[in-house]
Amino acid sequence: MKSDRLLSILLLLQTRGRVPAHELAGRLEVSVRTIYRDVEALSASGVPVYAERGRHGGIELLAGFRTDVTGLTADESRALFILAAQGAHAALGLDAALGSALRKVMAALPAPHRPAAEVTSRRVLVDATRWRSGPQQAVDLDVLQDAVFSDRRLKLRYRHSGQREPRTYTVDPYGLVAKAGTWYLVADRRGRPQLFRADRVHSARLLDDPVRRRAGVELADAWEALRRQVEERPDGIEVTVRIRREHLDMFRRIAAQQLTAPPEGDVEGDWVTVRLSYPVLRAVRQLLAFSDRVEVLAPPEARAELVAGARAVLARYEGEAPADG
Repeated sequence: MKSDRLLSILLLLQTRGRVPAHELAGRLEVSVRTIYRDVEALSASGVPVYAERGRHGGIELLAGFRTDVTGLTADESRALFILAAQGAHAALGLDAALGSALRKVMAALPAPHRPAAEVTSRRVLVDATRWRSGPQQAVDLDVLQDAVFSDRRLKLRYRHSGQREPRTYTVDPYGLVAKAGTWYLVADRRGRPQLFRADRVHSARLLDDPVRRRAGVELADAWEALRRQVEERPDGIEVTVRIRREHLDMFRRIAAQQLTAPPEGDVEGDWVTVRLSYPVLRAVRQLLAFSDRVEVLAPPEARAELVAGARAVLARYEGEAPADG
């Protein structure tokens, strides 16, 4: 819209001073001719803006024409521009809106705080995606957003982990949460809170019925309850292993979710003792990936499970059917 473009030009000029017309055109994705027409419109509305042509020319506001919004501290200004790096805006289709909002904030900042905010936006980058997380499945959040903001129920076709076929649920959404690069829908199903990974939603349809949330429960409350359920699950199989010290850092990255205590061992020793917890005995086979760099010390059934897993792998590559299928 032209009114939005005029405001963006005004805010850019307040922030940057003299700006070449071709740079404004590039930032706002219009032609240079359109920029000059917009400058004429601003001038006609009483904004003291003028253009100088030539090699060192540009478009500029009359000195002293500024609108400062005071009250923000230097730290608050930095915090706003770190917020821009969180990465959630692209998935929500808000990247362009964020850029526009930050231009308005930059123009409104007290002059002494602008340099610090600008430097922060160039010096701090937040990437919420885990290392080597593999290719990410495309996530369509449009319908989920519509349900969240219009307070309507959703009908989902959703595939749970470890299942081949999706199931159908009618849910009452509280909101969306981005956790370590993964989007979750937090919703009630039959009056109980439940997490739905957005990348496992096969389809979502907005219903005409208004949402039926529990009275007094907000998104933060439902998320906290679900987060505790995930992080405070009862312990499963406790496993003690030792790992060569030179491989400890890699081990801690890969098996981070299973670690239950800091590593133990002599400062100068070659081996470090680590304690882990697995939900079921078969999950111990994760340790096969570390070959002879890891040794299970206890319990005996965990050692036996690894032996069975190793034999199954050997049988597969020798052309025999694995004993455990």
